[in-house]
Amino acid sequence: MSILCRLNLTARIGLVVLTLFVLAALAAPLISPLDPNEQNLSRRLEGPSVQNLLGRDEFGRDILSRIIYGSRVSLAVGILVISISLTIGVSIGTVVGYLGGWVDELAMRVVDIVLAFPGILLAIALMAVLGQSLFNVVLALCVTGWAPFARLARGEALSVRERQFVVAARALGASTLRVVARHILPNILSPILVKATLGIAGVIVAEAALSFLGLGVRPPTPSWGAMLNAGRAFILVTPHLVIFPGIAIMLVVLSLNFFGDGLQDLLDPRRETRL
Repeated sequence: MSILCRLNLTARIGLVVLTLFVLAALAAPLISPLDPNEQNLSRRLEGPSVQNLLGRDEFGRDILSRIIYGSRVSLAVGILVISISLTIGVSIGTVVGYLGGWVDELAMRVVDIVLAFPGILLAIALMAVLGQSLFNVVLALCVTGWAPFARLARGEALSVRERQFVVAARALGASTLRVVARHILPNILSPILVKATLGIAGVIVAEAALSFLGLGVRPPTPSWGAMLNAGRAFILVTPHLVIFPGIAIMLVVLSLNFFGDGLQDLLDPRRETRL
């Protein structure tokens, strides 16, 4: 609670908005006005009204319900991809940064090769081969997602491994695993947590891009990117089909960026004054 109180105003606003989206995703069956896949062709392309606050899409489905259920896909993909990428990347980066030598050189060359490929293009290629599914989206985004975490963890581990408490632990005969887990990892978590928070926003945008291109989750599963793609054909007639999913993406990404920036201000030890 004390950490939350020390966050700046924009970070708190971001956290509140993000919390609302998470709660909406968790309580989707309870708060969704209608079944997100229920079609009513006689009411297709209707604008916002009292009965349908955000209108209906090209198949007469309630847009608000689809946005609420779509938050489940976006947030689930963001959290899963970052969790897996962080676990793999930090594990590799911390160990090789501590060990150094040829192990470090080999691991960093692999990281350089992975980062040389544009992440979204590689994800598109993998999705085209693997097919549409939530699992494949997560897998495609994790293929390159771990590399930035590995590089960051390795750099932080290099700066920590020569400190006196690490040297003392080695002198007392502590094993490599114990030194890494008990002394190095806890001291490099701050920048990693900030990067993870900002990384979720990037993953949500990437998932929306894949869905926009028809390479995301399989229809009729609601997805914000797929809703943008479907509404593109009607943008001049019924712009609400793309406006509301776009606002949802913007709000989640902005809230994550606000919270991540505030967290960085709070945890950065080099900052003289914290907001």
